[in-house]
Amino acid sequence: MNTQIRPEKEGDESSIEAVTAAAFLHASHTSHTEQFIVAGLRKAGVLTLSMVAEKRGEIVGHVAVSPVALSDRTTGWYGLGPVSVLPVFQRQGIGSQLIREVLSRLREMGAGGCVVLGDPR
Repeated sequence: MNTQIRPEKEGDESSIEAVTAAAFLHASHTSHTEQFIVAGLRKAGVLTLSMVAEKRGEIVGHVAVSPVALSDRTTGWYGLGPVSVLPVFQRQGIGSQLIREVLSRLREMGAGGCVVLGDPR
């Protein structure tokens, strides 16, 4: 079953929220606020990239990218995360596909760099 990666579009918000909540439901490294972080970034207009993974028209994964401020005031850097994949589809490379796509887009945008906070697994 092919996975399609595409930008978030209007109307995807509730599916992204559900995927994000489900993805972190049993994670040991979470405060269970990831879906609120994504919604807050979107509301603030700083969700630079928001990509979804679809299988058969259903959103099964999501990644968010937003600008970050570095202590030395370097500009052009972004934070990657959260990365969310429905539990039934985890460990199948969907998260990796999402990450590769946003990193490629950041390169095209001329980003200075990208940082991520999270569990390396």
